Amino acid sequence: MVNFTILAGGYTSFVASYIFNSDTSVLSLIGLSTTGANPSWISLHPTNKSILYATNEDEPGALQAFTINETALLSDAISTVPSGGDAPAFTVPLSTGQVAIINYNTGNGMVIPTTFDPLHFDTSSATKLITFPAAVSHPHMALENGKEVLVPDLGADKIWRLVQTAPDTPGSWDIQGFIQQPNGSGPRHIALKDDYLYVVHELSSTLTSQHLPAAPNGTSSLTANFSIIPPDLPSGAAMAGAEILIPTISHTFSGSFVYVSNRNTGVQDARGDAITIFKSFPEGKLELLDYVYTGLDQIRGMQFFGEEDRYLIASGVAGDAGVLVYERTGNGGNLTLLAQNTEVPTRTSFVWVN
Repeated sequence: MVNFTILAGGYTSFVASYIFNSDTSVLSLIGLSTTGANPSWISLHPTNKSILYATNEDEPGALQAFTINETALLSDAISTVPSGGDAPAFTVPLSTGQVAIINYNTGNGMVIPTTFDPLHFDTSSATKLITFPAAVSHPHMALENGKEVLVPDLGADKIWRLVQTAPDTPGSWDIQGFIQQPNGSGPRHIALKDDYLYVVHELSSTLTSQHLPAAPNGTSSLTANFSIIPPDLPSGAAMAGAEILIPTISHTFSGSFVYVSNRNTGVQDARGDAITIFKSFPEGKLELLDYVYTGLDQIRGMQFFGEEDRYLIASGVAGDAGVLVYERTGNGGNLTLLAQNTEVPTRTSFVWVN
């Protein structure tokens, strides 16, 4: 028997803990851990999987740190620090020991240092608030790439490039430049593979790829630009792209694929929202493969887990379909439903603990 432990954030005041049994294909809810308000995005420490960071996507927002115990439940919050703005929709720890948090509503964010251990945020000196200079700014993610952090901004149609301006002063980050995106596209989440930048755009519901331009303000043309919207939608559907994942290539799954999620914020499709799957090729080229209809309402978060990224867990931010687990099949470019748990009706982000 192989059990996988997964934690899930959401628009509640708790993080849910699940066990997936791959022998019986059963997903079990094993507990709820109280947090601050709306831990919508959760992230594991990169080297210590007993440490979890969570946003409080509230007004004003905050960042919290927890430990995960042997029963997969969270401690009380070890440390809590303001996010510097409203509605932080994303957080991620960096390899430097700092933690990035991005405020969706107020168009700003911070990279917060930790102290002697990753559980305690350093409040002894002022962490610089980074304000994104745009008439409308809605930053939605942060991705570390070498010494810079990339921040897609769906309000500004830009991907901002951040660098630590004082190498010996954690928390001191500035904008060094940006990567322009198509007007009105609304870049939401991004991924990098082989020096190519893949972007899912919320407002245009598209997936694009381009060679990562040289910093600070290099440009490159789009290699691919595909709609991710499934066919035959009901009248009144209103689609919005959300998550992008690129699973690992392995012996079992030797193909290269990109998975993106749709969110229908209008009249719901009886089939539920779809995960759109693309095959990727060298030089960022893409081929649309398939749509996997899930029965979920507004898929915001999904995550691969297990060796070789064999399984995918997903949920919606609305409705009551709960949490689903799929297995990748074929060469890795398709999904087969294995399990569903509806005890918690909605979830927005996931981490695989062990």
